[in-house]
Amino acid sequence: MSYEIKQDDKFRFIEEGEGEPLVLLHGLFGAMSNFGPLIDYFKQYNKVVVPILPLLDMDILHTSVGGLAKFVHKFIETRGYKNVHLLGNSLGGHVGLVYVLKNEPTSIKSIILTGSSGLFENGMGDSYPKRGDYEYIRKKTELTFYDPAMATKELVDEVFGITNNRLKVIKIIALAKSAIRNNLGEELNQIKLPTLLIWGNNDTITPPFVAREFNKLIPNSELYFIDKCGHAPMMEVPDEFNVILHKFLKKLNEPATVS
Repeated sequence: MSYEIKQDDKFRFIEEGEGEPLVLLHGLFGAMSNFGPLIDYFKQYNKVVVPILPLLDMDILHTSVGGLAKFVHKFIETRGYKNVHLLGNSLGGHVGLVYVLKNEPTSIKSIILTGSSGLFENGMGDSYPKRGDYEYIRKKTELTFYDPAMATKELVDEVFGITNNRLKVIKIIALAKSAIRNNLGEELNQIKLPTLLIWGNNDTITPPFVAREFNKLIPNSELYFIDKCGHAPMMEVPDEFNVILHKFLKKLNEPATVS
């Protein structure tokens, strides 16, 4: 499914459907394709928005979690979105959290995190591959999922293309280091927004204990685990993911009952 990429000022993004905005932030090796089933389902109920994050296009000084959080802030401000449900996978979740913590934006209604960094993550490991090591990239891409078959040739080729470019590799390492440095453990208790955590029980990059820690530290949070699922639940088990998310969003819009 291909979507029209819109442009507003310097921002490029997908915007499908009507209703409260559901803004989706992808991870370090992520792309819009990660959210296909989610866009198709939620555009019936929400305005689904996927900004193209300039992960590898910012100057090296601003290639950081904080730099991306500023970008998201400007994007939401420029578009004038209100009552936003902000969803982030992996690094995208981390960026969303930093944006909310730094700006305390009144435009955000809820946060949804799935496989988010910000507390702990297993990255590419200590050694970065030599450029051109396709097999290494294939194995690393497979580790994202419970089912290695999810790492299609198309997906591996996409990641390989990024890691085969010297400048892009420098920026990826800068972002990965920034994510590790930018640990949010001390600040998460400041987040008062309703927060949904959807986690793969077989996530090896941000393992289940990370989800439990987020749940413990974010006061108004609820946690769901999905079995036989890795680091990208919205890709690997989209039907289950969508049901959990839809229930959460519907509950937020129910009138509060007076006891």
